[in-house]
Amino acid sequence: MTSYHFSVTVSGDFDDVVERTKQALAAEGFGVLSDIDVAATMKAKLDVDRPPYRILGACNPPMAHQALEADPAIGVLLPCNVVVREESEGRVLVDFMDPEAVLELVAKPGIEKVAGEVRTRLEMARDTLARS
Repeated sequence: MTSYHFSVTVSGDFDDVVERTKQALAAEGFGVLSDIDVAATMKAKLDVDRPPYRILGACNPPMAHQALEADPAIGVLLPCNVVVREESEGRVLVDFMDPEAVLELVAKPGIEKVAGEVRTRLEMARDTLARS
């Protein structure tokens, strides 16, 4: 079974790691279209306390355009989700969706190339976080 994500563990304050993640994504051409605070939602809707957990919806417009040109329905798989979650005080895990694994679902010419490019850019963002 193919893994659907790759990760990096980052030391630091949770909110600071969220901002560093956004900056690392921006350096690779990704904007954050959505920012879902899962912990706050669980607290508000279910009265469940959980450690900080955010889902960032990252999009690289040129890459998204290429994917949409190949298959307009591919929007159901966009944007690329990046999860920032606190494992323990000062230890934050950043999980990146693997676009190659997810886009294997789409059997259209050109998608494999786009998925590879997006993965490379997400890996570079991950590597930037690993060095920070």
